[in-house]
Amino acid sequence: MPSITNIAAYKFASLTNLKELREQLTAQCKAWGLKGTILLSTEGINLFVAGPRTEIDLLLAELQSQPGLEELKPKISESEQQPFSRMLVKIKKEIISFGVDGIDPIRRPSPKLAARELKQWLDEGRPVTLLDTRNDYEVKLGTFKNALTVDIDHFREFPDAVRKLPSNMKELPIVMFCTGGIRCEKAGPFMEREGFRNIFQLDGGILKYFEECGNAHYDGECFVFDQRVGVDPSLQETSSSQCFACLTPLTAEDCNDPRYVEAKSCPYCFKTDEQQREIAIDARHAEIRRVTSPLPGSQPYDNVRPLKVSAKFNGLTLLEFLNRILAHVPGEHWLTLFEQGRMLNANHQPVGPDQVVHAGERYLHLEPATSEPDVNANIRLLYEDEAIIVLHKPAPLPMHPSGRFNRNTLQYILSAVYEPQHPRPAHRLDANTTGVVVFARTKHFAGLLQPQFARGEVEKVYVARVVGHPTTDQFTCDAPISAAAREFGSREIDEADGLPARTDFMVLQRFDDGTSLLEVVPITGRTNQIRVHLWQLGWPICGDQVYLCNQQLGSTQTHPIDAPPLCLLAKRITFNHPRTMQRMTFETESPSWLL
Repeated sequence: MPSITNIAAYKFASLTNLKELREQLTAQCKAWGLKGTILLSTEGINLFVAGPRTEIDLLLAELQSQPGLEELKPKISESEQQPFSRMLVKIKKEIISFGVDGIDPIRRPSPKLAARELKQWLDEGRPVTLLDTRNDYEVKLGTFKNALTVDIDHFREFPDAVRKLPSNMKELPIVMFCTGGIRCEKAGPFMEREGFRNIFQLDGGILKYFEECGNAHYDGECFVFDQRVGVDPSLQETSSSQCFACLTPLTAEDCNDPRYVEAKSCPYCFKTDEQQREIAIDARHAEIRRVTSPLPGSQPYDNVRPLKVSAKFNGLTLLEFLNRILAHVPGEHWLTLFEQGRMLNANHQPVGPDQVVHAGERYLHLEPATSEPDVNANIRLLYEDEAIIVLHKPAPLPMHPSGRFNRNTLQYILSAVYEPQHPRPAHRLDANTTGVVVFARTKHFAGLLQPQFARGEVEKVYVARVVGHPTTDQFTCDAPISAAAREFGSREIDEADGLPARTDFMVLQRFDDGTSLLEVVPITGRTNQIRVHLWQLGWPICGDQVYLCNQQLGSTQTHPIDAPPLCLLAKRITFNHPRTMQRMTFETESPSWLL
């Protein structure tokens, strides 16, 4: 036999001292063993509570003793089990979320129509429009015969739905209804404000109609917002269930569908793996826009750059160490920083140029009030799963902190987007190069992915637009490239001590403007390899501000945001997925300079 009494009630009233009332009701409901939700607001109360009948009566007596709630009348039903898992008493801005200012059900309510009177109207066949104000998933379980539904997922969408109704309805009699009547309390005055002149609301909603009129003129069940999901016209719990993910009521047939996974999906919200990835990527893009608006390095901040001493520098002075690891920076620059107290030890204490360094020590280079140059933050994800991130890197955008850039880098942005994870790049692209980049999401997967690049197992294809017309359609450059950075951080051909390097080229098109389009396959992965090889061959890449025509070097590494683009694209990459070891290929779209 049913042993739990369920009550649903609301009352628009001017309530005060909400915090005290919340504390009082919370303590009493817990003492009485009641469960459910009570919403309190300055505009009234809305509640769904269940428990033993005696204790429910105590709660009702307590509520009806509050000023303004004397006429609070609950809808009562019975169930065999407690439909709620806990007791919550909350203070809210609205007892039913609507989002439209100026709607006052307390002082300007719409006229109510009693359940028996509505049945009489329908029995007599009077011309009336029944307007269902509920959400789509509620309507699915049942509604009045021939009722007009408004196709909404949330009551906040109701105002826009009303504005789309035919204008000739404004003169017709309309009876709106919902589960218990509370939504109509706000929907009615709103519709009147929109020019509807003959509006009624079903007093007590569907539940009151069931109580007094049964199933007359109604098809199906009524959705309720508790674990019962639905009740029939006799107010008894039905066998309907509900999808945890999308809230759609489910029939027994729905629950037997292979797309139904308890607490995850149902036939109405099931997404394939590809669809789920697309949704996740859309969410990532939104988060990238949030993190980069404004750019994280655009506001001045104190930047502390760490410098770690390796074994080969053990015993040098700090100035000697700096001159070795950053040979392109003039020594006078470091002396100025020492004078300004901007070279620190690991405890953030200033140190001098004669400080002797030891292997494993860490020193700090302080750059106060740093404001970084603008970059292109139009990062586009191509794919992600639990192991990897594949994206299109725009330019100019440095991949990691270096030089003038710390926060306006791909590494910093992705760490902010994927927090608490810190994605690790499996390889690198120059700041001015666009195209496909692969990151590992964890240290474990980085350990499986990064070695593939070192072993030469990754296939990379670039496209470049160069100055000049190569004399042959296919050619190779295997000139060794200097290991250390030269002027402006550049690399050069170094036949004596350079690192082995090889790049294969194929001409795709020769243009009338004297430029050519090349497909480029780097067999090795040296810093600036493609740019240096083409520069050495006499066909520098269009837009390169470092490796210029006639074997000249420029004066900057990272282009200004408004500079012409470097016409080098990492077009395609193929590698083994670090978890499945399946061979995967990703390709990005072509930029305008390539067409």
